Amino acid sequence: MSDKTLTLDQIQDFKGKYPKQIWFMFLVEMWERFCFYGMRGVLTIFMADKLTGGLGLSEKAANLQYGTIQAFVYAFTFLGGMFADKVLGFKRSLVFGALVMIAGNFIIAMNPHDFFYLGITCSVIGTGFFKPNITSMVGFLYKDGDTRRDAGFSLFYSGINLGALLGGAVCVGLGTSKNYGWKYAFIASGTVMIIGLITFLLTKKYIQPIGNKPTADSKLDIADIENNGQVATATVPVKDNKGIWKEYAVYAVGLLAIPIILQLIKNANFTSYFMGGLAVVAVLYFIIELVRQKGEGTKSKLIAAFIFCFFYFVFETFFEQAGGSLAIFAKNNLSHNLLGAFSINPNIVNNSANSFFIIILGLVAGLVWLWLSKRKAEPNTIIKFGISFIFMALSYYCFFAIRHTANAEGTEASLGLFTFAYFLISIAEICLSPIGMSVVTKLSPKKMQGVMIGMWFLASAYGQYGAGLLGADMSSDGQVTNLQRLFEYTSGYQRMAYICVAAGIILIICSPLIKKLMREVR
Repeated sequence: MSDKTLTLDQIQDFKGKYPKQIWFMFLVEMWERFCFYGMRGVLTIFMADKLTGGLGLSEKAANLQYGTIQAFVYAFTFLGGMFADKVLGFKRSLVFGALVMIAGNFIIAMNPHDFFYLGITCSVIGTGFFKPNITSMVGFLYKDGDTRRDAGFSLFYSGINLGALLGGAVCVGLGTSKNYGWKYAFIASGTVMIIGLITFLLTKKYIQPIGNKPTADSKLDIADIENNGQVATATVPVKDNKGIWKEYAVYAVGLLAIPIILQLIKNANFTSYFMGGLAVVAVLYFIIELVRQKGEGTKSKLIAAFIFCFFYFVFETFFEQAGGSLAIFAKNNLSHNLLGAFSINPNIVNNSANSFFIIILGLVAGLVWLWLSKRKAEPNTIIKFGISFIFMALSYYCFFAIRHTANAEGTEASLGLFTFAYFLISIAEICLSPIGMSVVTKLSPKKMQGVMIGMWFLASAYGQYGAGLLGADMSSDGQVTNLQRLFEYTSGYQRMAYICVAAGIILIICSPLIKKLMREVR
């Protein structure tokens, strides 16, 4: 039987460590992450730039604006997941999101100073429709209880970081270059997103049973019953135009939201109201769906998934200093000399070191989890979360210690120690993020996977906003010397280290209770 007619069972009955479809998916996600992290890498330094066509914001305002933009990006992943689950299906949602993201990047590239807010709004909405759906489709490559799932998500996670690594280096390099400038960074982001979309359109035939419209899935279920339990192949024609108006209505809502989100992003003070309102809606929606569940143990597993989402929010609040305060800190306080070997822009390190380490650690972690699992010695997911917070604490203590390596003016601080701190952050991330996405899909019923992945990214949205608030709290609203900035930021990083230690200890202590809620899921 050809790949074009693979059934879901045949896809899930793969031999070896990984299904071949996961390679197609991380290629698509790799280009999207190039686009996203390329833009993220230049975001704060572009907004704080007063000399070469940036927005000229103060450091406090740039940190807060960064948190606002990133919060909206991830908040829309929750809404995008909901629309995909109920109306569009993963595939249509992904294509629509990619097109809007491409438009956003090229709008900014036309005139970064004047069109930034309009273009970034398109990117916010596009990412919301794109991001949760490719992750959800990866979850469908595995049967329930398949111990290879964590390894698959770790591979997927390390693969997509190749895009983040390239995007961070290329876009920061182009944006800060005297020969190119900011617009070329956004052109690069838009161009690779086109490549990602083309890649998906050419390879989606290999995942035909996955990600179709909800109405199409229901027709396939009927075909299964009528064929005496035989799974219908992807070549069975499925046509249901009754809900076509809902699909176009979703597209219209996404586009009509642009002027509203534009105003919310430009006026960061409104963000707290929006985030508060969205939190109420998200929690109420979760509670309603929780009450509706009738399967044995489903409710307790969803509660466990919600707990994981909450601690992911806490994690992201500290992790996302990378795009905010750490970007400004790298630009103004760090040496360009790495290990005495070569000169490099510190913001390329800031935006790419994490991805570089994740690519290596992700492959190693996937094999380690498999090796430990076979020997029944793998730590459970809650313990992994606790370990991640301990490593995060160690990394922020390294960021604090950088103050002791600077000169009398507060500059030329150690880029080597800064890079090592990112190595520790990467260990923290690999113990939490890919495994967190994996466990959320395992704990969620199939019809709620898109929403729960969206909830995962919504937790990230609040983490992003919290990161912006923390960064703004450490920053000054006016001109500061490099020495003042050095002590302001590193003092904040020391406080973050203490909080991360506390979070890690709480998770480890509470692991028996959370494990009980998870039931058979490990």
